[in-house]
Amino acid sequence: MSKDNHLIIFARNPELGKIKTRLAKSVGDKNALKVYLHLLEHTAQICSPIEVHKHIYYDSFIEIDDIFPENSFQKSIQSGEDLGVRMYNAFKDIFGQWAKKIILIGTDCFELNSSVIENAFNQLDTSDAVIGPAKDGGYYLIGIRNLKKDYFINKTWGGENVLLDTLIDFKKLEINYSLLPVLNDVDHKEDLGDLEKLIE
Repeated sequence: MSKDNHLIIFARNPELGKIKTRLAKSVGDKNALKVYLHLLEHTAQICSPIEVHKHIYYDSFIEIDDIFPENSFQKSIQSGEDLGVRMYNAFKDIFGQWAKKIILIGTDCFELNSSVIENAFNQLDTSDAVIGPAKDGGYYLIGIRNLKKDYFINKTWGGENVLLDTLIDFKKLEINYSLLPVLNDVDHKEDLGDLEKLIE
């Protein structure tokens, strides 16, 4: 394990009626929860073989004895008034643990795999930042070597310009960045792909 490399996972606590709300509008709360539990399981599986320090930040409370074992994942709660501030605070926490390279992912990308994450860490050998574009205009992964709050403020989170606005910030700050393959987040029924078999 590299003592300098850290992976942060941002997750929502899987509570009926409180997760995947956009998806739930078309498939119902129970199916949305079922899909999200599958996405959590996928995230745990792809992160397991990656030899870095792993952290999971829940949105409401720390889950005990879930699919993210305590001996492999340091568990915390997100803090901040919006997603950007919560991400910034998480990065600040982990950089405070002498991290040199940090990557943050969510739990909505079923196309994400271990090799993409490992490639992102490798990109940070020569780039100041790395970002994984999502098809909806956001991003499924962001990795940095130096923390600047500008990356995470003045964004319309969930909007279609989050990626573009972040790349503009990188350029303004003269940040050298790498782009990963474009992948699809699961937010709506048409995003489900193979996961549609879970829908009852």
